[in-house]
Amino acid sequence: MRTAITIILLDLAALPLLAQETWTMNRCIQYAVEHNNGVRKQRLEVRQSKVDERTARLDLLPTVSAQTTAQYAWGRNINPETNTYNTITTFNNYYSIGAEMPLFDGGRTWNAFQQARLAHAKSMTVLQKTADDKAIAVMAKFVEAVYSRQSIGLARRKLADSQALLRKTRAMFDLGEKSRPDVAQMESQVAEDDYNLLHQQNAASLALMALKAEMNFPVGDTLALDTLLTANLSVADDAGSLYAAFQAESPEVKTAAFNVKNARYHYLIQRGQLLPVLALGGGINTNYYRNLSQGSSKTDNFGKQFNNNMGEYVYLSLSIPLFMPSRWRAARRAKAEWEASKLDLEDARRKLHDDIEQAVLDRDGYSRELMKMERKTAADSIAWHLASRKYEEGMLSTFDLHTAAQTLLDSRIKLLQMRLMLEMKQRLVNYYKGIRTWTLK
Repeated sequence: MRTAITIILLDLAALPLLAQETWTMNRCIQYAVEHNNGVRKQRLEVRQSKVDERTARLDLLPTVSAQTTAQYAWGRNINPETNTYNTITTFNNYYSIGAEMPLFDGGRTWNAFQQARLAHAKSMTVLQKTADDKAIAVMAKFVEAVYSRQSIGLARRKLADSQALLRKTRAMFDLGEKSRPDVAQMESQVAEDDYNLLHQQNAASLALMALKAEMNFPVGDTLALDTLLTANLSVADDAGSLYAAFQAESPEVKTAAFNVKNARYHYLIQRGQLLPVLALGGGINTNYYRNLSQGSSKTDNFGKQFNNNMGEYVYLSLSIPLFMPSRWRAARRAKAEWEASKLDLEDARRKLHDDIEQAVLDRDGYSRELMKMERKTAADSIAWHLASRKYEEGMLSTFDLHTAAQTLLDSRIKLLQMRLMLEMKQRLVNYYKGIRTWTLK
């Protein structure tokens, strides 16, 4: 009966642990992408670029303007009825409405519209790039946090082994099989392992805090990580084929390509400043006049004057820039920037190829090293157990036992590092294959 009660109490104590929700790497990445301020700011930039595109489209339409003027005049002025000078007080009211449309402006308006469309497309690519960069950064922080967390288990296991050996050493000392220096050496080892455990716990707390900061996660909330990472290795990937497939959708390369197009449009706009501008315009105008010195008896009413004074006009305007050296220099500078952007595009493509090549080499290298390290860790574990037996039989010194234990710990840490790095590199290769575990909502 007492055993059953104990089991029930243990089950109840474990309920909070089971109910605690764990965060996988994919979930942490998705949370960071959705809550990152950089991504939010870029979303605002996307909306603003769409507004700029619509504004540039409206610039292709004719401009229409209306104007009205009311004027009081007194003293010596011209009588519009007799076209003679008089000393009178008059009231003049003018109305006009006109429209103008550029027939040719060197392609400036059209290229500005194309540039605005390009800016909107680029902002979408920059948004994806911002999300991808944040995802990769969170991936690295997650791996560091998991490594620090699992290292606590290794340090705690090492401390437990040292404490067990200390108890055996004290018992053997009581039996006269071990000396006092052997006990002191084991006590020193336990103290060192206890310190390493505390140090690793602090490092894990700092790593978790860094992950929360990268995710923009509330600092006071609990973030329980899923530490079970298993790298699903894919078939051998060729860096050249990955580059050929990913180049067209790489945010870095697409951004550099957008910069080339933008520089070209900027050059065309600056070159258009050197060309003539031909505009077509037209409109209608009318006016109302009243001689206040003579009263209203000899002045036609407003409606009659408004209709009788109505006039229309149409015009062609040609503006030719003859001497504008500043525009010449601006055009030459824009062309140089266009050529420089082409070189930046080549650098972006080369960097992408090198990054893919590096990711594939790292993934394959960690995969091969992991198999070797698993065998080494297994061998070091056997060696440590044999060393413990020899130590208990008095055939091995505490120094040699410490060396065997430290070698096993180092192998376990390296094995943990390789497993986590292999997971990260495999995810990076998957990213270059176009597989994203995060989405932009």
